[in-house]
Amino acid sequence: MLQVTPVRAFADNYIWLIHAPHAAGQVVAVDPGDAAPVERALAEQKLTLAGILLTHHHADHVGGVANLLQNRRIPMFGPGSERLPGEPTRLRQGDRASFDGLGLEFTVLDIPGHTAGHIAYVGHGALFCGDTLFSAGCGRLFEGTPEQMVGSLAKLAQLPAETLVYCGHEYTVSNLKFGLAVEPHNGDSARYLEECSRKRARDEATLPSSIRHERNVNPFLRCDQQTVKQAAERKAGRRLQSTTEVFAIIREWKDGFRA
Repeated sequence: MLQVTPVRAFADNYIWLIHAPHAAGQVVAVDPGDAAPVERALAEQKLTLAGILLTHHHADHVGGVANLLQNRRIPMFGPGSERLPGEPTRLRQGDRASFDGLGLEFTVLDIPGHTAGHIAYVGHGALFCGDTLFSAGCGRLFEGTPEQMVGSLAKLAQLPAETLVYCGHEYTVSNLKFGLAVEPHNGDSARYLEECSRKRARDEATLPSSIRHERNVNPFLRCDQQTVKQAAERKAGRRLQSTTEVFAIIREWKDGFRA
């Protein structure tokens, strides 16, 4: 199984360090929005930064790149159509991010919605999805459309059920509270909220999740379920004809939701 270490940044970001299976002590950083906690983790754990993966252009995901590259010559990959620091290798749907000698290779998925050019990396039983899919939630639509996000989430939901989900923020507890507002009788969500609340009380990460788990608790992956559709129709005060309409209503609902 892939070894992945979380590095906390800002209020609730996670920068993921992927440990190289074939090169002890070498890691690849995913979305390093801040260089300082990465450098600290590298020093404390006696690790060497060997590469960088970027999912999208937001500053809290790329802001540390310049400093990390100041004294390093390492490969970096990022989305093909977004403005990014440095000179990453540009990737699109179906491309591969390979790190020679590390035993790491990931396939790229285009997942627009949160940003126009957002990508994800899939490989070794893991998904690194930035701010598109969260545990029990999804990203806000800053640049994309509901249609795009529904397609992106469907693409991720079709991954093997055991795929581990590494997203960019610790939002799980608040997302689950919203999920239970949408589906109050979802026992999986209620149990998961209790589990995650205990973890947060101990200052532990609730991630990674899994695709199997997200299919059961994430309302944004469940827009085709009658429970979610009916909740969205009650919120909208009208009949909704498509999954995209359902998604748009619950995304708008989530934007203003306070637990």
